Amino acid sequence: MHRFIAALALSLALTCPAGAATLLVLNKDDATLSFIDPATGASTATVATGAGPHEVEVTADGRTAVVSNYGGQTAGNSLSVIDVGSRKERARVDLGELHRPHGLATSGQFAYFTAEDARHIGRLDTASSKVDWRFPTNQERTHMVVASRDGRMLFTTNMGSSTVSIIERGAGNARQTVVNVGKTPEGLDLTPDGSQLWTSNAADGSVSIIDVATRKLVRTFDIGTRRSNRIKFTPDGMLALVSDLTAGELVVVDVKSQTVKTRLPIGRGASGILVVPDGSRAYVAAASERKLVVVDLKSLSVTGQVATGGGPDGMAWVR
Repeated sequence: MHRFIAALALSLALTCPAGAATLLVLNKDDATLSFIDPATGASTATVATGAGPHEVEVTADGRTAVVSNYGGQTAGNSLSVIDVGSRKERARVDLGELHRPHGLATSGQFAYFTAEDARHIGRLDTASSKVDWRFPTNQERTHMVVASRDGRMLFTTNMGSSTVSIIERGAGNARQTVVNVGKTPEGLDLTPDGSQLWTSNAADGSVSIIDVATRKLVRTFDIGTRRSNRIKFTPDGMLALVSDLTAGELVVVDVKSQTVKTRLPIGRGASGILVVPDGSRAYVAAASERKLVVVDLKSLSVTGQVATGGGPDGMAWVR
């Protein structure tokens, strides 16, 4: 094991010079955010968050991280705003009736978030730590959210309704298009060119594809997952990575052929996925094993692991 960890540290050091980047990892069980040096796998700081933090995103300037505090047995209703430079929580924003904040997406200085129990999406201005916009999806369990590059279009998975919301923000009121997809959609991601939205459907082992221009479902196809959790594209758009929470695997899908290329062992509770910006590797959380698994995206093989706190899940990358 010691040789394995040493080899991992050397491998990461060769591809990620010390000080070049920081990996942020949420530990749901510990209610903390860890700052990890990807060159060594060592934690350099830990910041307390609200209960049950699930997702973390970073603003465009890399200075602010936002964490959704989902809660545990008691529903959470706050966002942690964390200063990346000082590694301290700058504010904990009370969301009032917007219970169970979960998904996050950033655009400029703004962070969009879902409020699962409230069936809403909202926007946090990180400069003021104020919620300046909210919108009712009226769909059940509005869970994850992604944003177009310009922030004008938002996409959410609504797990209880088996739908996706496409929300277009304009000068006036926002407009919503609801698209039926596979059963219990959870993870979602836009293709790098922004033309398609893919969802990983937790209850039926499938992936659904929506054409963004027409706002219509193109296809739903089976990938044989037992409990899909997240889906992420590689920067070149050639691969889609899907974590299978129950099987403990990462399913690698060829985007062009829409077929499974391989399945990689991750460990119990395979969940959050982070693809590094250069597309060389991905980190996949094994939430029940207190670790991240490192996947080489060229060889499509597991090359190492990084120890975390309890229940790792959401991750972000800071340069």
